[in-house]
Amino acid sequence: MTSNVLRKLMVAGAVVAALGVVACKPKPAAETASSEAVAASEAAATAEMAASDASASAMAASEAASDAMAASSAAQ
Repeated sequence: MTSNVLRKLMVAGAVVAALGVVACKPKPAAETASSEAVAASEAAATAEMAASDASASAMAASEAASDAMAASSAAQ
């Protein structure tokens, strides 16, 4: 899987989890629903940032492995 696909899966999972939390509670007042929606949105943004960081780390690791392989080939 590419890191882009993993990032999208993490964001989608965060959104589904947030919706599940909101859906399982008793019918809240409008203010409570609004604050929960904000919290769910913040959780999704945090998950997206974490996925982006993980993607960047994976790319850096891939580049390091590629550099190591090139150096190994050059040494032979």
